[in-house]
Amino acid sequence: MGIIIPLLLILISSIIIWKSSDGFDYASSYLGRNLTDGVKGATINAISSSMPELLTSIFFLIFLKDAVGFSGGLGTVAGSAVFNAMVIPALSIIAVVFYGISKSIEVSRKVIYRDTFALIILQLALIGILYFQMLNWIGGLILVSFYVVYIFYMFYTMENSNLKSEFEINLTEEKVNNRFISFLKLDFHEALIGNNTINTSKAILLLFVSLLFMGCSCLVLVWACELIGEKEYSFFGYDGLIGLNLPISAVAIIIAAAATSVPDTILSVKDALKGNYNDAISNAIGSNVFDIGFALGFPILMYSLLYEPIILNESIQKFSINIMLILLFLTLATFIVLVSSKKIGLTRGILLLFFYVIFIIYILTSV
Repeated sequence: MGIIIPLLLILISSIIIWKSSDGFDYASSYLGRNLTDGVKGATINAISSSMPELLTSIFFLIFLKDAVGFSGGLGTVAGSAVFNAMVIPALSIIAVVFYGISKSIEVSRKVIYRDTFALIILQLALIGILYFQMLNWIGGLILVSFYVVYIFYMFYTMENSNLKSEFEINLTEEKVNNRFISFLKLDFHEALIGNNTINTSKAILLLFVSLLFMGCSCLVLVWACELIGEKEYSFFGYDGLIGLNLPISAVAIIIAAAATSVPDTILSVKDALKGNYNDAISNAIGSNVFDIGFALGFPILMYSLLYEPIILNESIQKFSINIMLILLFLTLATFIVLVSSKKIGLTRGILLLFFYVIFIIYILTSV
């Protein structure tokens, strides 16, 4: 019975994160409607769908404190990065094949090279920060600065786009009958905008409300992960409930990472089904760039400025570096799978899923 409670909390928080991310993505897509193919996926889509990782990393650090909190945040980011790199492209390919849209997908080599190169630089930077115990404002600033440079490069090299009118036409087709019911269904777009034409102020309101619900659900997710990792815990007067007795880093890598990656998965699969293969893949890789550069870098920067630098003990430091080295290896493996052929078919998608299963087995057997 004890394990069921945190699992239910994780399920509920995952659903709220998913629904909140829909509203967040809708609003951010409007604000970034003039971005070109591939750039939108790596920036607007990646940031909107990766907000749960940022919020979860912040809450892990704030509520669990210091090294334990950092290991939870790193576990969420690293696990999400592996999930994004392996599972999301695989499911995008499988969805396209399953619905008979195509037997394979073709992604711009430029997009893959650009995003993977940025991701590898950030991973190497984080490995260096972990090795030299630079989990202070300097280490956080290095990661955030890399991400800012990446974003500036994306916009600097972006070509002109004519997506604005198409986006606005699609928005005006929505109808709503009961805004209260829509709110209960967590459909924030219908509840706040309905059949009215969206504008900048309405998009910002939708962004804020979605972020509020997302933040609350991420807080519940962190709490549930803490409970599930305990040997025994109490829940509203019920004492002696049994958890899995796992390190918080392992729980975060497997459970929190998968829960926070739900928006990335849904968004990429939707893009793939629409034929936007560049956005589908660049969202997955771009999300990893955001996760490491900002979702991890910003909490480190914020925490070290408000409190003190994070000091890892030898075991947590070793585990963290090993996880990042595995992530680097899997990034290179994914890169090879994606660029070794012009078209990515079902076989390569299944191979990526196999990589992820091996990763999970490694985590479970190493704790």
